Amino acid sequence: MTERTRILVSACLLGEKVRYDGGHKRNLLLDETLGPFVEWVRVCPEVDCGLPVPREAMRLVGDPGHQRIVANRTGIDHTDRMERWAKTRLEELSGLDLRGYICKKDSPSCGMEPVGIFTRMFIDRFPHLPVEDEGRLADPELREKFLQRVKA
Repeated sequence: MTERTRILVSACLLGEKVRYDGGHKRNLLLDETLGPFVEWVRVCPEVDCGLPVPREAMRLVGDPGHQRIVANRTGIDHTDRMERWAKTRLEELSGLDLRGYICKKDSPSCGMEPVGIFTRMFIDRFPHLPVEDEGRLADPELREKFLQRVKA
């Protein structure tokens, strides 16, 4: 039996109902096409750091180098809470032989453009690992490049 490749993935992309509105963003490409070859390691920074489902939508604010994650309506800043949790989670992930990370497009915690709080910390901790969002993986050429880096 061959060992499957471990890739960190945003939990909503696997169909978990963890989004701010109680929904998910299940991605069939990840779940059905890549799923048989991958051992997914799920993460939802917002829920995993203790925020409820449903919850108030959030956004990134401030200087791109030092952004904050803030609730849209109330203005509550969740940055410190998320960063404390992320430090612990990243340490746990360091022992799992991860080969990459697929994150949720446009998420203030785990998106790529702009870079979410958790994704930024992940990239800082694991600069050699490929990171891509699910939107860009729909492009066959970008998907192939990502998979080549995962296998390298």
